[in-house]
This record gives sequence, C-alpha cells and structure tokens, in this order.
Amino acid sequence: VDTACSSSLVAMHHAVKALRDGECEVALAGGVNLICSPWNTLSFQKAGMLSPDAVCRTFDAEANGYARGEGAGLLLLKPLDAAQADGDTIWGVIRGTAVNHGGAASSLTAPNPRAQSDLIFRACTDAGVAPSTLDYIEAHGTGTALGDPIEVEALQDAFRRLAAHFREDPARKPWCGLGSVKTNIGHLEGAAGVAGLIKVLL
Repeated sequence: VDTACSSSLVAMHHAVKALRDGECEVALAGGVNLICSPWNTLSFQKAGMLSPDAVCRTFDAEANGYARGEGAGLLLLKPLDAAQADGDTIWGVIRGTAVNHGGAASSLTAPNPRAQSDLIFRACTDAGVAPSTLDYIEAHGTGTALGDPIEVEALQDAFRRLAAHFREDPARKPWCGLGSVKTNIGHLEGAAGVAGLIKVLL
C-alpha cells in the first residue's frame, strides 16, 4: 500500500476489514521508512516542507517544517475474542477505522479540512466513539505552519458534528489532549501512522 504518509494506517484499515470479513484470522500491518538516497530530501526541501534546522515543532508558534525520520513498525492484528481465547497480550483494541481521499486542495502541503473532518467523523461513528469519551488524539502534526492549523480546524469541525450525532453538549468535554510523535522521532513518512499508533499503545 503506498498512499504516502497514510500508507501504514491504510494498510491497517485493509487488515481490519479483512479480519471483519473473515478473509483471514490474523493480519500483519505496518510500515517502513528508510532514507536511502538524497532525492526525496532535496525535493521536499525545494517544496518548503522541511524544517531548515531539522526540528519538528508540532502545534508550535515556531513551526517551520518537519524533520525526516527512519523507522519501522508492525502490528499483529486479530479479533478480540480470538486474542482473549489464545491468551495473547492485548495492547489495544481497534474499534473503528475509515479511509477517504483528501480531495481538491491548493497543493500537496495544504490538506483539505473538510475531507479530514469527514474521515474523523466516519471513524468515530464506525467505532461508536462519542467525543466526550476521547481524552487524547495522536495527530498527524507534521510541524508545518500551514498543515497543523488545518488539522486542528478539521478536528474541531469533526467534534462539533460528532457532538450533534451523539446528541452531546459540546461543552460537556471542553478539552482533549493533542500530540504528535514526530516531535520525538521525526516524520517517518510511509511509517508515520503506525509510529503514532505504537506511541499511543505504549
């Protein structure tokens, strides 16, 4: 699966769907990012995506781009009842997933806030997760002055819609933690999603 930064999470979505549909009993999903040549770094730098000082300052007033990182992450997924029956160590439960397309945007580095909001709304409704039950969100949070505010805007819009869907008072939960593993290990690009998920599990 190659969907750029979402690759490992799209792979996980397909794995969950295969498990739900009975296509397999166990699935492996994850991602790997290695920097084996300078070409992508040069291209990303020319596009203004990389931090000049190689520091990722997610949700920071001094955010100026992201730092590239290398790494790999892999999840072994199986139905909860099967994991319990087998006596497996269970690190977390995936209650819902969703995938969509970013749609029209002004550039590669300018995500579409409505598409992001729709995705969050679908994932939460698929999982039956009301906004008042959320204490923390691991965001994409690349540390760009353009992308981070769009992501927050999409989250706010999704929370408003979810509150209406679940018939909750939006003021019932006035806060939710927000973070990004990229400030610690850089942007793992194709493995970024699984890195963030492993952070949450740990």
